[in-house]
Amino acid sequence: MSRRSPASGHRPEDGSQDSRLATRDAAAKPPYHMPFDEFRRHGHEVVDWVADYLESVGDRPITPDVKPGDIRALLPESAPERPEPFEDVMRDLDEIIMPGITHWQSPGWFGFFPANSSPPSILGELVSAGLSTQGMMWSTSPAATELESVVADWLVDLLGLPETWKTTGPGGGVIQMSASDSTHLAFVIAREQVEGPAESKVLYASNQSHSSIEKGAKIAGFKQVRLIGIDDEYALDADELRRTIVDDLAAGLKPTTVVSNIGTTGTTAVDPVRSIGEIAREYGLWHHVDAAYAGTAMICEEFRHHQDGLELADSYTFNPHKWMFTNFDCNLFYVADRKPLIDTMSILPPYLRDEASESGQVINYRDWHIPLGRRFRALKLWFVIRSYGAEGIRYHVREHHRLATDLAARVERHSSLELIAPTPFGLVSFRHVDGDEATNALAAAINESGWAHVSPSTIEDRRFVRVSIGQTYTTAEHVDRLWDLIAAHA
Repeated sequence: MSRRSPASGHRPEDGSQDSRLATRDAAAKPPYHMPFDEFRRHGHEVVDWVADYLESVGDRPITPDVKPGDIRALLPESAPERPEPFEDVMRDLDEIIMPGITHWQSPGWFGFFPANSSPPSILGELVSAGLSTQGMMWSTSPAATELESVVADWLVDLLGLPETWKTTGPGGGVIQMSASDSTHLAFVIAREQVEGPAESKVLYASNQSHSSIEKGAKIAGFKQVRLIGIDDEYALDADELRRTIVDDLAAGLKPTTVVSNIGTTGTTAVDPVRSIGEIAREYGLWHHVDAAYAGTAMICEEFRHHQDGLELADSYTFNPHKWMFTNFDCNLFYVADRKPLIDTMSILPPYLRDEASESGQVINYRDWHIPLGRRFRALKLWFVIRSYGAEGIRYHVREHHRLATDLAARVERHSSLELIAPTPFGLVSFRHVDGDEATNALAAAINESGWAHVSPSTIEDRRFVRVSIGQTYTTAEHVDRLWDLIAAHA
């Protein structure tokens, strides 16, 4: 026998007063959910916490003084059965989590490349989290799709990219998690453009390319990867590329794709994009351009000569989450022609069919990358571009470049130091003239200071120090302080 609900005017079968009160309370406040008045109060507390953190992060030691397992040892082995007060969560954030955090937002962060945030980006991320949009299709949230298309098109103009890469043309842009994801995707598309077994297909890139190139080749099924030699400035040697392609053709292999770098990870070397593009066109290769770090610099016209020949590329990627003050993750992937991309990635089961999709008038970004689900990343990028304006982003890029070239000049004048590569953007690469041991000691002394962090590396069996100037809050004062530290230990 079916039971009618209490809302129908009939009592539940047990008829008890406790049951009626529980039902009433459950209707008034869903059990276990944080009430919205508490959410508002704690939300203000969290924003204040983040603002306090960003204001004081420069006073914190950048790297944590912990050993493997230290943080885990402070955490319980099992999840709580009963709800815990939010105040306890915030207390443990301060006492357990923060002692194990590496502070990438410190103005003394000169290691790797920046992974910047900014207040507008953080607020955009908050709104995106609140909306929790699943933007896999236009119909699952039209604004998410259309804002992403508009922001991607804005960046075509702002960065001086080919006009045909706009979503209003044959190409288009899509926001992905990282440049690695975009690179892996480009290789899958390229693989599908050439017939034949995977064993015969060849991928080419500079031996200074990011590790994601080799990883992406493996994921895409390439068995043949050629790491091409470099010139005196660590850029790909186009003549060697051509010779290698000719040799592979003579051996019965199938040259399939080639990568150009605009700003390598090691030294920000710039490959000859035009020459590589012309070779790719001549031999029918897919040409992918990796500008993960340096792409943001193209918002300033004086840097755009580094991307000469970009109209010959088939795909391109850069990371606003590195130098455009947009917190991770936010990567842009562009294609000159979206048809090969969609043909490669589209699978259309019945539950993803709808009238809007069938009309051909909308973009369904689920067909533009590997995952089906996708976050509303365009919102934070939109917040950043509107809050800074193009002029604000240009100002900071130019200032970071000025600080980097000034530091490079100081290195050149110092008798114990030598530059190992040019400084086209915001990275200064140098070493101690006394060799690897002295270079390692210098990097260690900088990092042991606590307030500054650099990343030592190796190129052609020589150790060197990478100083990446581009953190959101880094100023001339911080670079001066870094130089004093370098000079004192050189």
